[in-house]
Amino acid sequence: QVQLVESGGGSVEAGGSLRLSCVASGYTYSSVCMGWFRQAPGQKREGVAIIRTNGITTYADSVKGRFTISKDSAQNTLYLQMNSLKLEDTAMYYCAADSSLCGIGYDWAYKYWGQGTQVTVSS
Repeated sequence: QVQLVESGGGSVEAGGSLRLSCVASGYTYSSVCMGWFRQAPGQKREGVAIIRTNGITTYADSVKGRFTISKDSAQNTLYLQMNSLKLEDTAMYYCAADSSLCGIGYDWAYKYWGQGTQVTVSS
């Protein structure tokens, strides 16, 4: 049974940093597309960042230059380093894995999802 478990969320002041982690069990990250998505209350889920099997990454314009997605295939862990956090980054963050369409706009195509970790940015 595949399970993705996120951690690392929390409350932080604007300008601060957080590092999210997503550990997979019953699954391997080595050959699939993975990504981070987020959903704020009353908003649609949106793609934040994805990483392809060859390591190429794509970011939403709103997080470019501030967020970095990475993975440790040996540890089956996906990361999202978030710096210079803004109020508008407040959301539930989800990791997702295994999509035949590897992009931040294809959340519906990802097979596996974590339960989410809350990120709250305050002024």
